[in-house]
Amino acid sequence: MPEVKIEIGGRVFDVACQEGEEHYLHAAAKMLDEEASVLSTQIGRIPEARMLLMAGLMLADKTAGFQDKLREAEDRMAEKEAELQQLRNAPAPEAQKIEVPVVPDSVTEALAEIAARAEALAEQAEGQDQPAVVDSPT
Repeated sequence: MPEVKIEIGGRVFDVACQEGEEHYLHAAAKMLDEEASVLSTQIGRIPEARMLLMAGLMLADKTAGFQDKLREAEDRMAEKEAELQQLRNAPAPEAQKIEVPVVPDSVTEALAEIAARAEALAEQAEGQDQPAVVDSPT
């Protein structure tokens, strides 16, 4: 079992931990040291046991706050999952009938005939506007 030196509140401690857990121990010690530093700054030098107790309580308070927030987030997520499940299980909405106007074939044919007549009249009108060409005898 490896022994690790950690520093908390300016004091060094030798702590044993499981093989491979050294990283987690250093991370936890760093968090405890940050709280102890806050105490040292506010209060000054305090007995080791009291410093560790107070720093531990401060961390426990933060942890409790995070647990409350986690529970709230889990509750919101459960509500959203229930709502999603309800929407998935809901019957599909009824199909709506949408009517699209259709132009009857007779109207289409009549419009095509009118267009053809208009083109014929346009060609006829163009032909009347041009001056007549007279061949002169030479």
